[in-house]
Amino acid sequence: MMRRVSTFEKVQEKPNFPEIEEEILKFWDEKKAFMTALEMNKGNKKYTFYDGPPFATGLPHYGHIAAGTIKDVVTRYAHQNGFDVERRFGWDCHGLPIEFEIDKMYSIKTKKDVLALGIAEYNDRCKNIVMRYSSEWRSIISRLGRWIDFDNDYKTMDLNFMESVWWSFKELYKKGLVYRSSKVMPYSCGCNTVLSNFEANSNYKDVQDASVIVTFPLISQENTAILAWTTTPWTLPTNLALAMNPNLEYVKFKGEGQEMNYIVLEDLLKDILKKLKITKHTIIQKFKGSELKGLEYVPLFPFYENMKEQGCFRVYNAEFVTKDSGTGIVHCAPYGEDDFNLFIREGIVSQENPPDPLDENGIFTNAIPALAGKHFHEANDPIKQMLKESKRLIYIGTHNHSYPFCWRSNTPLIYRPVKSWFIRVEHIKQDLLRNNMDARWVPSFVQEKRFHNWLQDARDWCFSRSRFWGNPIPLWVSDDLEEIVCVGSIQELKDLSGVSDINDLHRQYIDHITIPSQKGKGMLHRIEEVFDCWYESGAMPYAQCHYPFTTNEEEFAKRFPADFIAEGLDQTRGWFYTLLVLGTGLFNKNPFKNLIVNGLVLDKDGKKLSKSKKNFTDPMILVHEIGADALRLYLMNSPLVRAEPIKFKDEGVRSMVRDVFLPWFNAYRFFVQNANRFESTTDSNYQYNPESLMNLDNFMDQWIVGACQNLIKSIRHEMETYKLYAVLPLLLKFLDNLTNWYVKLNRKRIKGETGTADCKVALDVLYDTLVNMTVLMAPFTPFLTETIYQNLAKALPEGHPRRQASVHFVGMPQFNESLIKLDIEETVKRMQKIIEIGRKLRDNKKISLKTPVLDIKVIHRDPHYFESLKPVLNFIHEELNTFDVNFEVEKPETVLLSALPNNQVLGERFQKSFGAIKGAINKLTNDEILEYERTKTIKINGNDLGEGELIVKRKYKLEEKDLASGGDDDMILVMNCVMNPQLLLFGATRELINHIQKQRKSSGLNVEDEIVLYFEKPGEYYTQVIQEQMAMLHSSLKIPIHPITDKPEGLREICMSSISHEEESFTYYLYWKNP
Repeated sequence: MMRRVSTFEKVQEKPNFPEIEEEILKFWDEKKAFMTALEMNKGNKKYTFYDGPPFATGLPHYGHIAAGTIKDVVTRYAHQNGFDVERRFGWDCHGLPIEFEIDKMYSIKTKKDVLALGIAEYNDRCKNIVMRYSSEWRSIISRLGRWIDFDNDYKTMDLNFMESVWWSFKELYKKGLVYRSSKVMPYSCGCNTVLSNFEANSNYKDVQDASVIVTFPLISQENTAILAWTTTPWTLPTNLALAMNPNLEYVKFKGEGQEMNYIVLEDLLKDILKKLKITKHTIIQKFKGSELKGLEYVPLFPFYENMKEQGCFRVYNAEFVTKDSGTGIVHCAPYGEDDFNLFIREGIVSQENPPDPLDENGIFTNAIPALAGKHFHEANDPIKQMLKESKRLIYIGTHNHSYPFCWRSNTPLIYRPVKSWFIRVEHIKQDLLRNNMDARWVPSFVQEKRFHNWLQDARDWCFSRSRFWGNPIPLWVSDDLEEIVCVGSIQELKDLSGVSDINDLHRQYIDHITIPSQKGKGMLHRIEEVFDCWYESGAMPYAQCHYPFTTNEEEFAKRFPADFIAEGLDQTRGWFYTLLVLGTGLFNKNPFKNLIVNGLVLDKDGKKLSKSKKNFTDPMILVHEIGADALRLYLMNSPLVRAEPIKFKDEGVRSMVRDVFLPWFNAYRFFVQNANRFESTTDSNYQYNPESLMNLDNFMDQWIVGACQNLIKSIRHEMETYKLYAVLPLLLKFLDNLTNWYVKLNRKRIKGETGTADCKVALDVLYDTLVNMTVLMAPFTPFLTETIYQNLAKALPEGHPRRQASVHFVGMPQFNESLIKLDIEETVKRMQKIIEIGRKLRDNKKISLKTPVLDIKVIHRDPHYFESLKPVLNFIHEELNTFDVNFEVEKPETVLLSALPNNQVLGERFQKSFGAIKGAINKLTNDEILEYERTKTIKINGNDLGEGELIVKRKYKLEEKDLASGGDDDMILVMNCVMNPQLLLFGATRELINHIQKQRKSSGLNVEDEIVLYFEKPGEYYTQVIQEQMAMLHSSLKIPIHPITDKPEGLREICMSSISHEEESFTYYLYWKNP
């Protein structure tokens, strides 16, 4: 007779999750699972996702993994809800990150070096390294379980992408949103280019700089000088003016024994006297800054003396001068935005041609012969020496402050006047602020505070870069810049230039192309600059689909705005900003509808992750040791998804396996074991019957099925609002309920000990719940869910909507409202609370759970509370191992009530009067507290306090030696801890049963294996256990138990073991029942 084949494959006892994941990767590859998923929803409603493009010049770090996992979770969920979800990977290919790598590789230090090499050769070298780590990215991202299309990716260096960028720029140009100007901008001498304000704000460092105080003798007042302080001595050779706040008080003072009178801000006098080591002084005169306007002073250096007639070397009034540091007088040079604006306002310098003695590398030119050839940072010491010699330097010190560094070269930035091209962001600021609120940001505070404030202070965007490897700005201009032609497509360039062979838009292929002037100005040449790479990433919604060229208006409308994007918090001043600026400038729309912002990943001590400091474990080491699912779940169940930082700990990843995966996997394994046992017992295949869930009469079945439906309802709601931070706590709490409560409390039913019919219902309930959890968890833990699903799906008939080739093809479950039983859920929560409190009381009293207690008493103010617990009373008995459970209505004689204020809520609400409110709350009577609990409102000092503003505490008054009590804000549990010989005997029996069951498991025995236990003659203690508790032993172990003297010959021994109590041991043997 052929043995019947089990429906389910046997499940391994000790899973190796990384190995399981590798097997699933092979399975996905064989099935072409991701591409199949893309095809199966084609034609359905589109769900658009934009992937922010990273650079491939380095490997993915935890920040990429966190954002990538969020993207994967949301797009998987959307797919499993039937949407057509295109998931294209993108690559940022241009800009400083690439050029900087080449500059390091080939020791290129200046623009001249690039020109000597040739732009074509330089750009070719850049292109060759752009995708250097692309294969590693693909391997790592795939190993992490993310489904993203690398074959249909987009690259910012591709011809079609670059052409769409040109189109977008021309649209802005036509709207008058583009202009050229000379402004003071953050400039990187390390990269020889201007940076945008948001780039400059991305890399501040704490530094210690030289600080000096310099004298500026007044021409009209003998022996009188104004003092100015600066932390940038290298700017002093270009000093053109001094600025004083017109509204602040200044003083002229003289130090004892000194010839010179000095003018400084009154509020800073004390600090200045200390620095100058002046112990005694005399105040000669006080005046407002406005009274000093127009005073002329002796220039520090002769280099720009010829500009005196233009109004240089005078005092001007400016409200940007503050009283927080220095002398209250600002030395003004062209290397500061406020200074430069003052110069333009007063007509001191030409905006188009301001004095600037530094070349593009930050090296002094012959404009200042004494410093020619020196880098500005090397010039501080010689400048100080020159000032000493001219007796203008009276103080040298240091100053600790935060200073911006280039985000790519890591060199200090300078602020200098540069002729650049700008987008009129300030012109569209109100549209930006309005469009910002059209999207949903999660969490919202990033949108409403951080990003809103950034937009509120937004400046015109300098989008041009004086570099080589980038998308050339398509402006062809006459020599005098009076004629400008903006080109928006390849065809337009062909038509305007007459050049027909244009197959690449990089500089080496188009810089030579000219356009005939329409105004008789000869030939127009393209400007040298290229686009800021942030412009390109901001243009990706249009450029990735080659809009408006190969993607038409109708198709584009299905893709724009995006349904969803996600990146890290640092992108609020990067990609999120450029997306919004271009979306608003082009269409007056926010280009995305929903955005999840993730926080930063820090090391375990809260410090930035650093390869050089080696303060983190390589993510792939953790993946190979622990698993990708565990890493994903750890990140998604952390503060990261609330835009808060996480202190990354390897142990946190391991805890996902211990606390989540193993209990879950064991519940799945327990189901399969017992489904197979059911098949063996009934000689029939297990078939899941969903109808059995509609008329459940078992309380715990009703609970877990209803709770599962409620979970589905909640998950759908939270995912619709993109609150991942609310989703995983719900899922993990339910998994805990399933594994540690439902399975544990229903083991006998699931194992068939209460009859075949009841067993089948319990199996169906567990099966349905496991399948639902597998599908719900699939976006978060794609590997483990696939493993479990592939086995569980075998019980579903072909053609069943849940019988798919992959769990990731299965639709997200819909909830059945009729199955949700909130009253039952509440009852189980009460039961769990009682059991958990009881366990803590046992721990405190050091009473083992295997030793029974005489009784417990549950105290509550509401009699209906006790009535609701009747269906679960037996579980309270079993789990707390007590003979009796009593209920008692709360009375003032036994329970002491106290009320505390919710400090955070009330402190913020009442602020200064909070102390009085707190005092009044502390004086509330029992009756007043009970009335607050009933009505959820109370009046304190004339103020109405509502639900959640008071915290009620309960304490049992009648504490005795053999009583233990505990509880929460709602109820009290009192445990009788008196011990007697009978109770101890019960405990010993449970200990023996537990020891034997563990021995069976470690010997690899199954429940259905036919074995016999034989024991050697016991001492007095275990003799009593055997004689008085044999019925309990038989009931629990379900095997024959005999003295060793009764053992027949020929039986095969399985194992021998022993258990001890004090100095007495009990030795037993397990044998196979049949020889």
